[in-house]
Amino acid sequence: MPKIMPCLWIDDRIEEMVNFYVATFGDAEIRDTQRYPDGRVLTMTFRLRDQEFMALNCGARFPFTEAVSFSVDCKDQAEVDYFWAALTADGGAESMCGWCRDRFGLSWQIVPQRLVELVWDSTDKAAGARAQQAMFQMRKIVIADLEKAHAGL
Repeated sequence: MPKIMPCLWIDDRIEEMVNFYVATFGDAEIRDTQRYPDGRVLTMTFRLRDQEFMALNCGARFPFTEAVSFSVDCKDQAEVDYFWAALTADGGAESMCGWCRDRFGLSWQIVPQRLVELVWDSTDKAAGARAQQAMFQMRKIVIADLEKAHAGL
């Protein structure tokens, strides 16, 4: 069965970026590295969780934008906190509603599994709307604050 593999264009920071992602996600590995004749890295293929990626060292002609981002499904607040801190460190940036950008300029959405349940799958539509309004005020998603808003507290 054919796969779709995202390809991330980056500059000579390719090894730094891939090593950072592999270390951050833990359940990850570098699969292959190809080099230019001068020894610089040309491509790296790697896996984060169950998703395969390719990084391509072609300079900074096409920087990352928010138009393409990756969503990280987090089981609990500890995992949200971990990924948020790791991805916004060392020059990354926070944005709204669980979105952030890492130091390489790649955008991520750090999403607790409870978000869908509290906001969109809630049988109480008014409670879901309150949780959604609370989310709109957040940078990093805080599950306890969503739960309070859902409950009307």
